[in-house]
Amino acid sequence: MPRPHPGPGPSPANAPENRSDQRSAPQLQLIPASADGALDAAEEALDLLLESGRAPGEVLVLTTGDPHPWATHELSFGEAAYWAQQDTGDDVFFAHAAAVERATARPVVIVAVNGGDDETAAKALPSAMARAGALLVVCGDPQRVTALLGSGAGV
Repeated sequence: MPRPHPGPGPSPANAPENRSDQRSAPQLQLIPASADGALDAAEEALDLLLESGRAPGEVLVLTTGDPHPWATHELSFGEAAYWAQQDTGDDVFFAHAAAVERATARPVVIVAVNGGDDETAAKALPSAMARAGALLVVCGDPQRVTALLGSGAGV
């Protein structure tokens, strides 16, 4: 996804929203869900975001347990084709948290804490926060998420 390029600034009266400030922390939203229900909660959050006008290419969905069915299907065509879809940035991209370092930043990141080991999830949450430009939605057990955020570096 192309990044905004700073150019000659508009006058303050008609200045657009400053989207080049990548270091401001995104809004964090926690949606309580069991590990078994986290993927469904993430899907519901995604649907609401898309219905409210968010472009599909602005959303990254990560899972900490079983991969999202879309990711499993797309990976069946090979790693290169799968990751090429992320690079086009035209649609929602689904990835496993273990591959979060390979995922590119998007305005919205949704994390489904749908199982997996604590180490993977604890690393994924700060990485997801770093990739979320405006909003990080975490779907999972609130106690587990709070514990994971406390054990993750820098969150």
